[in-house]
Amino acid sequence: MREECGVVGVVKQDANSHPVPAALQIYYALYALQHRGQESSGISVHNGREPRAFKGMGLVPEVFNKDDLVELKGNVGIGHVRYSTSGDSKIENCQPFIVTYKSGTVAIAHNGNLVNGMDLRNGLEAEGHVFVANSDTEVIAHLLVKELLKHEPPEAMRNVMKVLNGSYSLVIMIDDLLMAVRDPYGFKPLCIGEIESGYAVASESVAIDTLNGSLIRDVKPGELIIFRDGEIESHQLFNEPCCAHCVFEYVYFARPDSIIDGQLVYRVRERIGEHLSREHPVDADMVSPVPDSGITSAIGYSRESHIDYEESLMKNRYIGRTFILPGQAMRETAVRLKMNTIDENIKGKSVVLVDDSIVRGTTSRRIIDMVRKAGANAVHARIGSPPIIAPCYLGIDMSSRDELIAAHKTVSGVEAVINADSLGYLSIDGLVSAIGLDRDDLCLGCLTGAYPVDIPGEQTCQRRQLKLHEFE
Repeated sequence: MREECGVVGVVKQDANSHPVPAALQIYYALYALQHRGQESSGISVHNGREPRAFKGMGLVPEVFNKDDLVELKGNVGIGHVRYSTSGDSKIENCQPFIVTYKSGTVAIAHNGNLVNGMDLRNGLEAEGHVFVANSDTEVIAHLLVKELLKHEPPEAMRNVMKVLNGSYSLVIMIDDLLMAVRDPYGFKPLCIGEIESGYAVASESVAIDTLNGSLIRDVKPGELIIFRDGEIESHQLFNEPCCAHCVFEYVYFARPDSIIDGQLVYRVRERIGEHLSREHPVDADMVSPVPDSGITSAIGYSRESHIDYEESLMKNRYIGRTFILPGQAMRETAVRLKMNTIDENIKGKSVVLVDDSIVRGTTSRRIIDMVRKAGANAVHARIGSPPIIAPCYLGIDMSSRDELIAAHKTVSGVEAVINADSLGYLSIDGLVSAIGLDRDDLCLGCLTGAYPVDIPGEQTCQRRQLKLHEFE
């Protein structure tokens, strides 16, 4: 699974007292969010007269150099790292998107995915709008420009949100005015922080930490934030009775040192491991993670079970995308290039192998086979999420039902495919308890097959038919 992207916004009130340019601060913040998207990155700043942008395919340090950042002059800007779930992987879909209209410019960076993006685009094209890319973000930009011709930003954004169905955390520049907005259900994270000489908004608090800033709070679901004249304006545009925070932010996507909706991700993952140990105990010699996302949960499992924590796998953290040649031998080489066994720690032992999730099962099988080949007597797979039985339509690149192994196999069937001596998934109740939020405030669609918003051909949660409630 891969997240779609990460977003950043920076506004500096007194650039003279803090000489680091806004573009460079955005660069550092995007670096901290690189785990959220490795396909492309971009920065747009406004110098008081016009926007300037630079973006390209690749990792943050591959796209930008010192000269690029020097050219991006301005005290306000936004940035984006992307992995595509909607729209092709090409330069035209790199963000931020900039749209020019008769009153100025709008630049937008987006984390999320619209369920009705294509329908909205078709309607705009019928009105004569011209698109240069095929991502949801450009659709949002066109809708916002239409409303800005008639309304001030808060009302314009409210009208746009009325027609959007899906997930979106946005950072927006209307000329040199910085705004941030989170969808009414809070699917994707977004937070505000104070930095020297200004403010920052970002997908995760680690980006604010990187700028030596302090976290103020999360952007609330349905809230529009405007940074104006050194102040933070809050406009609560929609007020839903329930949220729908993505559970996989806590299980996998977010960095462990991030705080999301009041929860430190590291602590959540520790509790996931503790619940796994109580739900699926086993007599073993060692608890070992599949790095990196399984590390913290393995620590929790070890602590609760009183089985020693010891690493059996070492990840190569300096590898990008592998060029895999045909044939089984080359596929095995590619797996070992990314991860290698520590044979001396494994030989003759019964191993509890803790991972965050199983999607197709092919990677789990290869890893378990590697551990067996290194001399393990037994390998017990423990998974820090429930079985994934349905696709995600709200911003995660997840397989179709045909490719989701748990969608058409029992737990014992998955156990056989991945070649584990035993397999234990965390229960939904265990996951909800570990996250520490109310079940009705979480999106569990990929785990239950029932979604918190209307998706054609899919079941909607019966307990909570979400509808937009404007704040009164």
